[in-house]
Amino acid sequence: MSQDATATSPHVMNTYGRVPIALARGQGVRVWDTQGREYLDGLSGIAVNTLGHNHPRLVAALQDQVAKLIHCSNYYHVPGQEAVARKLVELSGLSNVFFCNSGLEANEAALKLARKLGNDRGYAKPKVVVCEHAFHGRSLATLSATGNPKIHAGFFPLIEGFIRVPLNDIEGLKHAVADEEEVVAVFFEVIQGEGGIHPARAQYLRQVRALCDERDWLMMVDEVQCGMGRTGKWFAHQWTDIRPDVMALAKGLGSGVPVGAVVAGPKAAHIFQPGNHGTTFGGNPLAMRAALETIAIMEDENLLANAEKVGAHLQERLRQTLGKLEGFVEVRGQGMMIGVELDRPCGALIALAAEAGLLISVTAENVIRLLPALIMTEAEADELVDRLLPVVTQFLQQKPAA
Repeated sequence: MSQDATATSPHVMNTYGRVPIALARGQGVRVWDTQGREYLDGLSGIAVNTLGHNHPRLVAALQDQVAKLIHCSNYYHVPGQEAVARKLVELSGLSNVFFCNSGLEANEAALKLARKLGNDRGYAKPKVVVCEHAFHGRSLATLSATGNPKIHAGFFPLIEGFIRVPLNDIEGLKHAVADEEEVVAVFFEVIQGEGGIHPARAQYLRQVRALCDERDWLMMVDEVQCGMGRTGKWFAHQWTDIRPDVMALAKGLGSGVPVGAVVAGPKAAHIFQPGNHGTTFGGNPLAMRAALETIAIMEDENLLANAEKVGAHLQERLRQTLGKLEGFVEVRGQGMMIGVELDRPCGALIALAAEAGLLISVTAENVIRLLPALIMTEAEADELVDRLLPVVTQFLQQKPAA
């Protein structure tokens, strides 16, 4: 690898612990670095590249749009916004959509919706219930809603108004709010991503829905990472029979082009009025073309069924192979959102796997996170396991548990 391609730049803020690889191009579920070395992509840009890399239909659509109109601002109607919003409403059964640029922005907007509702009700200090080990972003509001003390450090004082509870513990939630009179919403990830791939149980989702109905709260779900087909449904909460009042989306919605969205149901659809919220770049013509084409390709290529089928195959292969290793704890997740928990910190596996030609992530210190593109085949899933197994085997043999 050339020094120029991978050396830390003196002009870029040092905010990432980067692997010494500079990627140059991609095709399908594979990428190549600037030296021509090939990697199997088990991360898809952290659940972003829904269609893999260089999908011909998406490339053609984006090239066409770039030649017409990239950006025009939200002073004017953007026809693509109505087209994408109509599709998201159809797929979710909810009411309307606000477009932004990222998951952080979608979650920030969801929290502003909750605050606005509380203010409209005359609450002096509206409160939102959030979960331990959650991750919602790194702005001050989303950071404060996040349940990870490590990323809080250095950014105090946090924003007030959050009540933190364990995931999948309805009695714990009820106890935490027993003496609270100004709660307006419950906000959580349907599957915790950065927290270690922990799904909310179906019964818990139903219990939270019932509690929100009983107390007239908003049920707000963060589907930034687990939404857009990743679990085999358009949205992870659809594995149950409930609907949220607010849903935050991003990551895979534009298959690489930054798109975020807040989808609101009837209880939340009209909280924001002109002047309450906005964005410069959000919902611009290029982003909307990317989202519309991504959804169309997902439908035409039956990628939800593929995510469910190949994801189940990949999880089973991981259990069969890694499950035999001393230091393996479990495989969990759904569809193409998979976590492999080990009994020790394993951040070093990111670089070790890259050396073996595989791109992965490690989250919650000891969980290998796999988020492949939804186009991955069973043969490619087998190849992923074949590349991962010797790396994890060697790592566990060399790194005794603390």
